[in-house]
Amino acid sequence: MGRRLALVALLALTLAATGTAGVAAASGDASRPKMTWKPIPFGAKRKAEMAAYSKRHYGAAQASWRLDSPRVIVQHFTGSNSFESAWWTFHANTPDGELHELPGVCAHFVIDRDGTIYQLVPLKVRCRHTVGLNYTAIGIEHVGTSDAGVLGNRRQLAASLRLTVWLIDRFGISYGNVIGHNENRDSPYHLERYAGWRCQTHGDFTRASMNVYRGKAKKLAKRSGVAAGPGPRWEASGC
Repeated sequence: MGRRLALVALLALTLAATGTAGVAAASGDASRPKMTWKPIPFGAKRKAEMAAYSKRHYGAAQASWRLDSPRVIVQHFTGSNSFESAWWTFHANTPDGELHELPGVCAHFVIDRDGTIYQLVPLKVRCRHTVGLNYTAIGIEHVGTSDAGVLGNRRQLAASLRLTVWLIDRFGISYGNVIGHNENRDSPYHLERYAGWRCQTHGDFTRASMNVYRGKAKKLAKRSGVAAGPGPRWEASGC
């Protein structure tokens, strides 16, 4: 945990010194994929809840609702069969059924089974989608109920890879920091002040599934002239 706190502090100092906080770090020519803007409510009340959540779980230095210079992209599946059900869940802003905190859960993007990419939240705003990483992670949900279902849907997977490579290029994120929800605890960016939450994870997008996904993302990045960066660097969680 000490190394992770030091990492967060170093990242903040670097951004402050270079003046690049929140600025895209494009390296190639990955084009922005077509997406549909379908916003969920994220007004002053929800932003205040997100800032308070961040302070509780990441410390006073992270007491913000703003997502500055994200370093991680987290892949999820919705556990449902329709975009609408996922959208209404994220829209509701009610305490989640598992951890019972506000703000309610959300993701920046949801990719439907037909490959339609919906953006729900601006990329400058933190969404609560992954314990330990919301302060620095973009969340991508896929409509579906299994890793295999998403990986086996050619249109959905193609849209997901295009979106991910565009985000890699825009923010200078390494493909090694494109992770599955199930991998959150081993990310070097994982930071959680609540002892009872430090081993919390979900089953979506396991290491085996993400090895396939990351391999495809790296190949697409190379074809697009995008610097994909180094591979995964895991930190033992002790869980």
